Amino acid sequence: QVQLVESGGGLVQPGGSLRLSCAASGILFTFYTMAWYRQAPGKQRELVASISSVGSTNYAASVKGRFTISRDAAKNTLFLQGTSLKPEDTAVYYCNSDPPRPLWGQGTQVTVSS
Repeated sequence: QVQLVESGGGLVQPGGSLRLSCAASGILFTFYTMAWYRQAPGKQRELVASISSVGSTNYAASVKGRFTISRDAAKNTLFLQGTSLKPEDTAVYYCNSDPPRPLWGQGTQVTVSS
């Protein structure tokens, strides 16, 4: 019933920006803490940013000050704005609740390279 579809990834040069989107069905974001996760090859999946049901946000130290998580309740969509991107931001990005539900979407690939 729950479906999460991530989009917006792509190839960007270091210092560039990207906005990722997560469209959801079967779940209302305003009732849960939602989050962005990322997983690089050979690395464990990590929590990047989260936003609670009341709008409070938290960020991993590695992205704090560069990434912004937000949501559009009317469209039931989650966003992640990344700026000043670094090669170490390269990963597949996923959205899910925090703690995550067992089913994940396909994710969207972000590649930061010159």
